[in-house]
Amino acid sequence: MTDRSPVAEAFAARVLDWHARHGRHDLPWQREPTAYRVWISEIMLQQTRVATVIPYYERFLQRFPDVAALAAAPLDEVLHLWSGLGYYARARNLHRAAQQLMARHAGAFPQTPAEVAGLPGIGRSTAAAILSLAHGQPLAILDGNVRRVLARHAGIEGWPGAPAVLARLWTLAEALAPRERTGTYNQAMMDLGATLCTRTRAACTRCPVAADCSARRSGRQRELPAPRPVRSLPVRRTRMLLIEDDGARVLLERRPPAGIWGGLWSLPECPVEADVPDWCCTRLGLRVERRGRLAGFRHTFTHFHLDIEAERLQLAGCAGRLMDDGGWLWYNPRLPDALGLATPVSRLLASLRSDPDPEEIRR
Repeated sequence: MTDRSPVAEAFAARVLDWHARHGRHDLPWQREPTAYRVWISEIMLQQTRVATVIPYYERFLQRFPDVAALAAAPLDEVLHLWSGLGYYARARNLHRAAQQLMARHAGAFPQTPAEVAGLPGIGRSTAAAILSLAHGQPLAILDGNVRRVLARHAGIEGWPGAPAVLARLWTLAEALAPRERTGTYNQAMMDLGATLCTRTRAACTRCPVAADCSARRSGRQRELPAPRPVRSLPVRRTRMLLIEDDGARVLLERRPPAGIWGGLWSLPECPVEADVPDWCCTRLGLRVERRGRLAGFRHTFTHFHLDIEAERLQLAGCAGRLMDDGGWLWYNPRLPDALGLATPVSRLLASLRSDPDPEEIRR
């Protein structure tokens, strides 16, 4: 970090004083802030609110209390406990990083930002958060909350994700972060952005740094930081097949490790224009009888909308056999196993549990 100015000293002092009186001090990962616990919380909190994360975090830590437990677990179990949080690459990267930590560092986190940031799924800000919150290292962070606070306070124009804007924010973050109590300061800045300087509302009357805030002076709290450039999301369509055998088990297929729902279990997806029985015979080696269609719905990803149709089918025999490569299984939705399921798949399987009578399905 560079030499600190009186302005930076005063900024940090106000933020720390506010945090001592009004900040969050009893979040689950704060009670025992080891590098492992901080790491799990930071990954879960990426693009997810604290209130949503807390129950997932507590269940995850109960099952995987340390790096060794996470590294040794089957990926299916990790994804199962992650199901519902979304952005599943985060869970896959956690699992890979835990295995690297065991193989290369005997389960301990390295102590340099570059080494931590070299682990799967960990970038510059997350590495700094782990080392500052768990080990007190004097490293600035720049998560979404901190970006918003700094962009408003300094009047920085542009979308924070743009490289030039991001570089300015990093320079400012490093100039303002104190050399001592850096972890507390970083937590304070995250709390400030999460509770007062939020995306939709700026509670300037309670903000400790409002007196010299550029956005407050100019009345531009709603304009800064600039939002991500708007673009129209394309729409894709698919048809998910709920193929049931005589035991009311449903056929699931494991998704490829990369791409949407990577590594999760999903339903077979048939092109919407295809003849379903012919497709099942050709693609799956199964003869099926149609039982009815379920109500369609839309699932939205970061880059596109997915319109999902769903059809319920009954297994009538085998025209061949499924590939024996571990990529398929028959799943009982009424006695569910601990599998990582894509959210729309969980929704469709739940409909079978709540309404198993095919006469109730919309035809």
